[in-house]
Amino acid sequence: MLAGCRRALPAALSRALQGRAAGPGRRAVSTSWSPVGAAFDAKQQQQPRSSAASRETGLFGVPELSCPEGFQEAQDKALQESEQLVQKACSAPPGPETVMIFDQLSDSLCRVADLADFVKIAHPDFAFREAAEEACRNIGTMVEKLNTDVELCQSLRRLLADEVVMNSLDPETRRVAELFMFDFEISGIHLDEEKRKKAVNLNVKILDLCNEFLTGAHLPNKIDKHVLPEHIWSNFSAEGNYLQIAGLHADCPDDLVREAAYKIFLHPNAEQLSRLEELLASRNSLAQLVGYDTFAHRALQGTMAKNPETVREFLEKLSDQLSKRTQKDFEIMTKMKMKLNPQNSKLMPWDHPYYSGLLRAERYNIDPGLYCPFFSLGACMEGLNSLFSQLLGISLYAEQTQRGEVWSEDVRKLAVVHETEGMLGYIYCDFFQRPDKPHQDCHFTVRGGRLKENGEYQLPVVVLMLSLPHSARGAPTLLSPGMMENLFHEMGHAMHSMLGRTRYQHVTGTRCATDFAEVPSILMEYFANDYRVVNQFARHYKTGQVFYAALDQIYHGKHPLKKSTTEILKETQEKVYGLPYVPNTAWQLRFSHLVGYGAKYYSYLMSRAVASMVWKQCFAQDPFDRAMGERYRREMLAHGGGKEPILMVQGMLQKSPSVEDLVDALVSDLDQDFETFIMDS
Repeated sequence: MLAGCRRALPAALSRALQGRAAGPGRRAVSTSWSPVGAAFDAKQQQQPRSSAASRETGLFGVPELSCPEGFQEAQDKALQESEQLVQKACSAPPGPETVMIFDQLSDSLCRVADLADFVKIAHPDFAFREAAEEACRNIGTMVEKLNTDVELCQSLRRLLADEVVMNSLDPETRRVAELFMFDFEISGIHLDEEKRKKAVNLNVKILDLCNEFLTGAHLPNKIDKHVLPEHIWSNFSAEGNYLQIAGLHADCPDDLVREAAYKIFLHPNAEQLSRLEELLASRNSLAQLVGYDTFAHRALQGTMAKNPETVREFLEKLSDQLSKRTQKDFEIMTKMKMKLNPQNSKLMPWDHPYYSGLLRAERYNIDPGLYCPFFSLGACMEGLNSLFSQLLGISLYAEQTQRGEVWSEDVRKLAVVHETEGMLGYIYCDFFQRPDKPHQDCHFTVRGGRLKENGEYQLPVVVLMLSLPHSARGAPTLLSPGMMENLFHEMGHAMHSMLGRTRYQHVTGTRCATDFAEVPSILMEYFANDYRVVNQFARHYKTGQVFYAALDQIYHGKHPLKKSTTEILKETQEKVYGLPYVPNTAWQLRFSHLVGYGAKYYSYLMSRAVASMVWKQCFAQDPFDRAMGERYRREMLAHGGGKEPILMVQGMLQKSPSVEDLVDALVSDLDQDFETFIMDS
């Protein structure tokens, strides 16, 4: 999953290096580095500090952020710098400098907003979270105002209208200029002043509603413990006479625990329902105000799918192909449940995740307890390091941090180094559970890469956030198959950020179309499931994602909605998912992806289809093929959003996949022959 500002990306500039970068043909070396595996299997003691530890720094090495009040200072500095850059852009003659100034403007704001976007949800100190949230809101408001600034837009229009100058620009610079103009257009720059102000206010309102909805989506529900049988109390957190239900407990073998968790955690909340309805209505109002039929039409501009009609065709054809297979699996799971619970054998929504896991284990004759000890976190990190080294010439090193640089003592900092190009960037690994930390796996861009005015390259900085349990004393953290696959997925995003070395920050790394951004991460899941990489079993594709994607499209389609969001959920679940709706539940109120992936949840499916095609065509025969790894970097990772996503796919596959090709790719992953190839090999 991706978080933070996202935009399209330009072409790689791996020659521009900064910091400890090695010269051509040399490996960068630092005495503060240590092997990556040992850093994660070292009993999770406090990470060693560098020799400069006596000198206090701030979060991510930003001096101002040694205390919460520093966010105000960083924000004021960014806003002041942005004002100067706006004046500079408005007075500059049309030329490549115009695009460079716009990118500097984007960078000055994103360096604060992206960092704050992570801190506001992950920092253990409430004062830091609160300060970061306020900075996010203020920077976000400024961005929306700039996107409707007529004078600023005119400076870009002059460039785009100058045919001679435009023809002299390289393709990357032209595309970035067009992307900046696209941002103006979808924000309503063409409207009169009153409507532009309305668009800004709607955008700010949407930002606030998104934050409120996300907070509500993760809040636990309480219930008097005496309502539930005493023998299941121990499965939930207790608070006096109340039990806190903070999730679905989908992997619990006790049917009653899963049922109770499902019904209580998904119990409708009137405030959260009101937020969702207001969010959907506000998005629709904004879309129609700036000239789109629906929010989905606005959101899908610039993606591989391009419009909701293509997404609908894709989802319908996929659903048709999967329906018979899904029904067959449900019949098998029902029989499994009947054996374990003869009194209540009907398959319900809280059963599907648990029994599908049992079905996979039975199908492949796998007992997780047999292989879990072999996959310590450190071993997995060494496996990733080995894979990246063979495939891309990249090594990961654990680097010591300064005091104040990280927000929790179990956070690890990795330096990413290429064998000839030197330092590529940094990855902060926030892998372990802690109080108030969201239970979600996510990649955050903290600082985008770009070529600076002095010729140096601004190294990218990202955070990978997982929710791994702390290990028992003296033992390394052991990963389940799902945990390991999530680790590989998020590391795929990180490599995209490291290798999407673009001239412009606005399109660096994962700042690209959402339905393309998930391709590198999902491709890594195929490596995670290949016996030659980690000796792991194949995990087959889940049909539940089609239901989520279809629901997302309906919510962001024509308004006013014909029915309530809950009635739409019930109808879509029974039609697409094939399991009955449970009365008095409202799963959509926990669907946090509606915030970051509004009208784009299908991206996981389309990206998986592309990743499947890339895997089978390019890596299935030899996952360590260096020549193919270099081609993958050159065609798909290097450009970020600086190239049309479908052109990057064409470059890798040597064809433009049709909707039918994408559906066939997903369905073929379910074919026993493909699974058998992975397993038997």
